[in-house]
Amino acid sequence: MTAVVRSAKTSDVKKIRAIIDTYAVERKLLSKETVTLFESVQEFIVAEVDGEVVGCGALHVLWEDIAEVRTVAVVGKMHGKGIGHLILESILTKAKEIGVKKVFCLTFETKFFGSHGFVEIQGAPVDPEIYAQLLRSYDEGIAEFLDLESVKPNTLGNTRMLKIL
Repeated sequence: MTAVVRSAKTSDVKKIRAIIDTYAVERKLLSKETVTLFESVQEFIVAEVDGEVVGCGALHVLWEDIAEVRTVAVVGKMHGKGIGHLILESILTKAKEIGVKKVFCLTFETKFFGSHGFVEIQGAPVDPEIYAQLLRSYDEGIAEFLDLESVKPNTLGNTRMLKIL
């Protein structure tokens, strides 16, 4: 089995949607509208095995030096095969290439992210001036990152983690 990790295409959105839906039902991932997936397809990467998309993940830039890892998920039959690690490593490489210095995630999979150097944090790891600018965003993920009352309590009950690149 050889996995290929590549940038997502619009033709992958239906499979990404199906993967997300599996975990959204279990309340492990936030559900996303299909239109949102198309609007952010350039943020996604996918993993393929034998031409079939079996995993996905996204990098969402928040500011000059910080981005969020979003929607890392692998189909159940591929768990334990290293697909998620390949996806996350690809996302972290992309973050470095575009100049991001800090990457955070909101996750239940603390052991998985911890194995890649993420550590649990409290609060938002940005300067007050940047925090004030991020408050202007309509993105729900940014609102959750900032720990805003509008998304309290934490919609899924997950953990905030950070990695310095």
